[in-house]
Amino acid sequence: MRAGPAAAAAVLTLVLIAAASLSHAQTAGDPVGSGDAEAGDLDFQTQCVMCHAPEGGGVGPSLTGVVGRKAGSAPGFAYSAALKASGVVWTDKTLNAWITDPQAFIPGAAMPFKLDDAKMRADIIAYLGTQK
Repeated sequence: MRAGPAAAAAVLTLVLIAAASLSHAQTAGDPVGSGDAEAGDLDFQTQCVMCHAPEGGGVGPSLTGVVGRKAGSAPGFAYSAALKASGVVWTDKTLNAWITDPQAFIPGAAMPFKLDDAKMRADIIAYLGTQK
């Protein structure tokens, strides 16, 4: 038995829906490690630099060299007791959790900013990984 045009269209529709769902799942979940550092540079400039000046002296600490650093340990910044006592080391995974919701990740931390956009977080984290 041969499928008619309506059946072929239905199959094609299902394939397209499945492909769109897979694509969305890959970008809507936790894209850590898949970020674009170049896009992250621009995102950092629009989302982060107002508090995190690269040379320090901002409302927040400089994030240069943050990847691999123990939370609350950069010299010259007055961190919250919660952040200093957290024992967290900044990795792609911990930075993602932090930027997603700092208060949920480290209760009592002082950073009030959250970033819901998973792709933007991944891009910013990729950019931070280039800042040694």
